[in-house]
Amino acid sequence: MTLHAQERSLNAELAAERAHLDTSRIALRRMRERAEALFAGGDQVAGDPYAAEMLGRTLARRVAELADDPTTPLFFGRLDFGGTAEGQHGGQADADHAGREYHVGRRHVTDERGEPLVLDWRAPVSRSFYRASARDPQGVAVRRRFGFSTGVLTSFEDEHLDRGEELGTASRILTAEVERPRVGPMRDIVATIQPEQDELVRADLTDSICVQGAPGTGKTAVGLHRAAYLLYLHRERLRRSGVLIVGPNRAFLSYIAAVLPALGEVEVEQSTVEDLLARVPVRAVEDPAVAALKHDARMAEVLRRAVDAQIGEPTEPIMVSDGSFRWRIGLDPLHRVVREARREGLPYGTGRERVRARVVGLLQRQAEARRAESPGDAWLRRMGKARPVTAFLDAVWPALTPEGLVHTLLGDPAALAAAADGLLTTEEQALLLGRAATEGPDDTAAAGRRQDRGATGTRLGRTPKATKWTAADAVLIDEAAGLIERPAGFGHVVVDEAQDLSPMQCRAIARRSEHGSITLLGDLAQGTAPWAATDWRESLAHLGKPDAAVVPLSVGFRVPAALVAFANRLLPALAVDVPPAESLRRDGALDVRTVTDLDAATVAEVRAALAHDGSVGVIAADAAVDRLRAALAAAGVETTTADDVAAAARVTVVPATLVKGLEYDHVVVVEPAAIVAAEPRGLHRLYVVLTRAVSRLSVLHSVALPAPLVDAAA
Repeated sequence: MTLHAQERSLNAELAAERAHLDTSRIALRRMRERAEALFAGGDQVAGDPYAAEMLGRTLARRVAELADDPTTPLFFGRLDFGGTAEGQHGGQADADHAGREYHVGRRHVTDERGEPLVLDWRAPVSRSFYRASARDPQGVAVRRRFGFSTGVLTSFEDEHLDRGEELGTASRILTAEVERPRVGPMRDIVATIQPEQDELVRADLTDSICVQGAPGTGKTAVGLHRAAYLLYLHRERLRRSGVLIVGPNRAFLSYIAAVLPALGEVEVEQSTVEDLLARVPVRAVEDPAVAALKHDARMAEVLRRAVDAQIGEPTEPIMVSDGSFRWRIGLDPLHRVVREARREGLPYGTGRERVRARVVGLLQRQAEARRAESPGDAWLRRMGKARPVTAFLDAVWPALTPEGLVHTLLGDPAALAAAADGLLTTEEQALLLGRAATEGPDDTAAAGRRQDRGATGTRLGRTPKATKWTAADAVLIDEAAGLIERPAGFGHVVVDEAQDLSPMQCRAIARRSEHGSITLLGDLAQGTAPWAATDWRESLAHLGKPDAAVVPLSVGFRVPAALVAFANRLLPALAVDVPPAESLRRDGALDVRTVTDLDAATVAEVRAALAHDGSVGVIAADAAVDRLRAALAAAGVETTTADDVAAAARVTVVPATLVKGLEYDHVVVVEPAAIVAAEPRGLHRLYVVLTRAVSRLSVLHSVALPAPLVDAAA
């Protein structure tokens, strides 16, 4: 074929693919219009108000799922299966698809006859788009990738797997998609998922997995796409039990919020750990040493003992009158009721109601024996509320609230000492009580000081409601709630930046995934909290998933190799056992330089960065953020904040403490030494900061760089 004929053929192919895209968009619009029509008339179809409401919710969700973003391609690839499955490794699956072609995209689109125009990337046959290779074609003759620009199909490239042709990282379309400038929220990666990522994404619902992911390896995307995949495969089950995404802060959740809706999943709950535990308003700031103690796993046992101490023993029989007869329950059966409820290990509140029900059951049997008939429900309810029964309950199994339990422990030295005996030292107990270890239990003046300890620490009021709680108190209250109540759980929980979860926070998540599975995502090298994990096995044990597989991802496509190598200089000083990050990208630019005027240098660097496409992130120690924003504003540079992803400004000024999980095309790091000095785990924080750029990194400093960066370069 001549070059001219080949060009004509390629143009014809491109035109045909564009026509298929147009046809698919029309079909998707028709599917949405049909769903909208059903939604509009749903109240006329359903038989009763409840059915109408349920149908309305289902149809509203379906309408949302079928939304089309014209700037996002409906499909990104095509699979052409060979005409025969002979000699291939896929067996019957290949035979089913032999001779067929499928366009693979973000959602399923069908024509008027129900034939697929676009296959959902999560469909079983779509697996071959990610897993097929020249060594194992899985029946695929040709894998085609499409290039797009703002939703317009611009190019394609083919891999003839049946001929042993495979582009891998040499794919220009794959490379262009990975390196495409980013402004605004995080995008999905369905077009660029790698085989090792796909294996994690398609893990079974019953499997809990932990991904130790170096910067740029796509661990966040893996977790989000696994959630989307599980919802596709187990839709009804997970619609009932729910899927929860837990992120480190609201800025991060804002950044990832658009990913699942872009994949057609609109009913996934997202929360920070703090919001998940928000039973009480947080109105005080904790001293770091006290916060670390409250996050310690030993506090779980302290609280369990405190709850258990509430249960007493019956001391006398009870007499109950129903207006006609007086019924008596002796001490032995009452002791038996309490012992049996204890033995069953129920949540405390459930145990209280179980004791009440069994006491009423004893009364019921007496009434049945006396009257030769069973009393009605009204009688049973009245007996359950009778004063002798409630007085007995209050004596042996008193009503208890999580807030009340924690309020008592933090304000009553005797109660704390009894629950913490052998677990916490005298000094640690004093720390929790907010007093010196030598202070006597009857020191009235000291007790008054404990009621109002200023801006730092819990400010105990006379009641739980009057108390000003800290975030660390909220963790204790949630643990207490888990002992008293049966918390609602989720079918699957994805936890990102999990290296910063404390043991008590892990337990909080465990209670919400007791009967479900988890996807744990993190990087031990990026642990910045005082209680940051150093061993995933310990975290998994606290999460109730000790046997979960720990899978390392160390090779990335996001952060260029030069930037990764610079950040890796810090690893020896971080005291964590993780494989160094690697990158397959040889592009990118690193500029480290000393300046005399940080503000002026930052403004100049940002202006230079704006000459390129993409987003710009200015990252500095928290105390410097306002000053830098003011300097940029004075220079006429519009900026936004990390949690305002909808803003039009391309420049974001981010405190170092909030940048975890975020990415920018060009990152300007201002004064690394100040970032390190701002917190005890400052080197870990700097490692996070230095790995946020996906194209260019500029490091500006007026004082010496931290020693590990200098020593490794020497």
